[in-house]
Amino acid sequence: MVSLLLAIIYLAFISLGLPDSLLGSAWPVMRLEFGASLSFAGVISMTICASTIVSSLASDYMTHRFGAGRVTAVSVGMTALALLGFSLSDSLILLCVLAVPYGLGAGAVDAALNNYVALHFAARHMSWLHCFWGVGASISPYIMSACLAADNNWRGGYFSVSVIQIVLTVCLFVTLPLWKKAAGDDSGSASEESAASVGIIGALKIPGVPCILLAFLAYCGLEVTASLWASSYLVEFRGCDPETAARYASLFYLGLTGGRLLNGFLADRFSDRTLIRAGSAIMLAGMVLLMLPFASTIPAAAGLLIIGLGCAPVYPCIIHSTPANFGAKNSQAIIGIQMASAYMGSTLIPPLFGLIADFVSVSWYPLWLAAFTVLQIAMTERLNAMFKHKTA
Repeated sequence: MVSLLLAIIYLAFISLGLPDSLLGSAWPVMRLEFGASLSFAGVISMTICASTIVSSLASDYMTHRFGAGRVTAVSVGMTALALLGFSLSDSLILLCVLAVPYGLGAGAVDAALNNYVALHFAARHMSWLHCFWGVGASISPYIMSACLAADNNWRGGYFSVSVIQIVLTVCLFVTLPLWKKAAGDDSGSASEESAASVGIIGALKIPGVPCILLAFLAYCGLEVTASLWASSYLVEFRGCDPETAARYASLFYLGLTGGRLLNGFLADRFSDRTLIRAGSAIMLAGMVLLMLPFASTIPAAAGLLIIGLGCAPVYPCIIHSTPANFGAKNSQAIIGIQMASAYMGSTLIPPLFGLIADFVSVSWYPLWLAAFTVLQIAMTERLNAMFKHKTA
């Protein structure tokens, strides 16, 4: 029965990734129908991100009150209805309104699932689950592309993904008893998980929490910056043609997804700390390749692949080590704040580099990535020094 629950959680992670690429894929056609500017997609995206941060911060209270299973089921249902609303929307204002439940659902399910898996399943599952998120994020552009090919039907893309989410919502509600059973099988962590929540303010006062939040913000900022600006760097600074640059840029996510699949096989052999350190070193090696002044762009492409490979263990290992570092009773509150910190990094750091690219030079791309990698290393190592008696 626990295996069935794990399968449902894997599907939930695919579902978590599915909506993430829809807006970017559909907007060139959507904006023409609505008569909107190209930049208005940023307004919708920021609304989704802001709502996601709010629900991440509220996830501790909601999960302690209703349980991870109910929070996940309701959150996926909210996202499904928001996507269905997008497919039926006839105004920009309505899209912005629907972006609120869209983001609220995504943030709550992200925090609840990450904490539940960190508490109740082996380390390898955390990496594989985040690999499955990548599968979902990779599938949705193909769904939207197929619908756009059929008479520019972007509404069909949103509708198709909403149907997938609705089916998953039904599965989640049907399997709610399994969540309690899985928690009950692990009586130690279950008793700590059900203890009174420390809350957001209490969590921020725990030694080491500010370090891990800053590490998370730095990591997620560099991950999104790496993917968003890769093509621009290759075209504007390395002289690559746009078509080739787009193919090379995709190597980053290939390395990230493949690396998380590989990391799952390593996670039970090596500690989270070891894998985070190894991943950080690999990222820096990839950034060095990006900076080397070769005439060919192939080394830079290899650098993007290596950076993605290095990124692979960092996010899931930081999440998985949270209960070990801070205690299961505090983990939901801390993971919720970590998710909020992650979304802040993803939202704020890439546009800041855009300003540097505009007013200084896009050639700073590898140095910008390296700076945030060093910040992430400094914060995780400071945390390790504080908890050196633990083996997370």
